Amino acid sequence: MKSSWLFVSGAVCGAAVSAVLPRVAIHLHETASQITGGIHSPTAAIRAHTEEKFAFIAHAPMEEVAPLFGAKEERGWSPHWDPQFIYPLPAADAEGMVFAVKHGGRSSIWINTDFDVKNGRVQYVYIIPDTMTTVITIRLKSEGSLTNAEVQYDRTALTAEAETLVRRMAEQDRRAGPFWEAQMNGYLERRKGSTS
Repeated sequence: MKSSWLFVSGAVCGAAVSAVLPRVAIHLHETASQITGGIHSPTAAIRAHTEEKFAFIAHAPMEEVAPLFGAKEERGWSPHWDPQFIYPLPAADAEGMVFAVKHGGRSSIWINTDFDVKNGRVQYVYIIPDTMTTVITIRLKSEGSLTNAEVQYDRTALTAEAETLVRRMAEQDRRAGPFWEAQMNGYLERRKGSTS
């Protein structure tokens, strides 16, 4: 009799758990989806992603050129570049620097992930919230008294609305080499003239 009672109670409890568990799983999935904004949804659409590279020659040795790709030093040669340092303060070019930059009506947060001027590698990651992520990788190669600079932009839209912007910025990235070269070499020339 006792074993029959245990069997019946086990069957009832098992049926109750079986009926409740799927609803608990659905609830947990919906809650997680609300918290993450559906980012991890298996049905999420693939967003626009671009990878563009350009190269140019800087008319100075690498040890002079590499530091100019620091956020603080870039102010000297890049028009309208005005990073607002968050770390370190006072502002200094160093691996791990964090700063904010205005992009028209939007703001972005930049993080330096690699600042190896000795070996000619600099990398930044920036995010424009609800719009896009961008990874900028700069590789420098010494060519005697000149420096070969290769710049790569990897952009990813975070929303469907941002896909057009990502593609438009990729077009600008593709054509940016001559502009960067003119700005950098103009600055190097002016700097040389001021020390003569």
